[in-house]
Amino acid sequence: MVDKQDFPMVKQKKISAKDLVEADQTLIPSSSTYHIPVLLHEAIDGLAIKPGGTYVDCTFGGGGHSKFILEKLGLNGKLVAFDQDAAAKENVPADARIIFIPQNFRYLQRFLKLHTIPEVDGILADLGVSSHQFNEAERGFSTRYDADLDMRMDQRQPLTAYNVVNTYSEQQLHKIFEQYGEVTNAKTLARTIVQQRDHVSFKTIEGFKNALREIVKGNPNKYFAQVFQALRIEVNDEMGALKEMLQQTPAVLKPGGRVAIITFHSGEDRVVKTFFKNESFDEPDENPFSRETKERKLKVITKKPLVPSQQETKRNPRSRSAKLRVAEKINTNP
Repeated sequence: MVDKQDFPMVKQKKISAKDLVEADQTLIPSSSTYHIPVLLHEAIDGLAIKPGGTYVDCTFGGGGHSKFILEKLGLNGKLVAFDQDAAAKENVPADARIIFIPQNFRYLQRFLKLHTIPEVDGILADLGVSSHQFNEAERGFSTRYDADLDMRMDQRQPLTAYNVVNTYSEQQLHKIFEQYGEVTNAKTLARTIVQQRDHVSFKTIEGFKNALREIVKGNPNKYFAQVFQALRIEVNDEMGALKEMLQQTPAVLKPGGRVAIITFHSGEDRVVKTFFKNESFDEPDENPFSRETKERKLKVITKKPLVPSQQETKRNPRSRSAKLRVAEKINTNP
């Protein structure tokens, strides 16, 4: 098993199994946009952008959200855009106000310091997989193409989906498919992979799918969408990257600054909800005799997550499972 701390990686994106099926069954023409930004106006409004402020787009992608942030900024405003996918750099506009950082957002604070930016006015992260990534067959994200079983957001990292299915133990695979993909027969799937990998090549998507067809439960498209989602999250350490980024936000945000996170997977949403509420990933001590009080640094702006309107889901079915949560850095010196 590769030690994922040895290389930079991520993202967050997560789409529900139903939406992943639709994504794989709908080929987006090359003439269309790189990616349709989800909950665009809700996210921009949630950031409460100041014209002269400094903002971070943790998941630049096609630049959809960044474009609207820049439109809200004045000449003295600044936008720092992160994206570990090399293809995203091609979408960066010729704008002196933007700094593009080709790294995973888990290194948020490190690269802000490198650019002498101690604090920012807002942070945005859209954790969804882009249409571009689904439609690039060689990336291995889509179940509708035959390509190498890859799924790396950052092509510089060594760990691929092929490595995962060929080297992880049965217990590790079971946990991944159960937690990240909510696969019905996760235990059977893990056991079958371990049994088959000594006899069948899992190097390609078709080879992997063909070896497992006998144990598929229900709709094959939905089943493999869940399996691929789980592998993608593991390969890119999306949960780990999200947690590391969230832990840095209280220190990075200015008082009154906001963080807005768009999730597509129940596990991600749960992580964001818990951190915004407790500023940790653990439930607080409910001991009634405990006198320990923790100074709050964040306050929740969205008591319930914002979700796409019917018009947006009709226009962009992939947005259906999106949830937006916003929190604000508490000003302790009013």
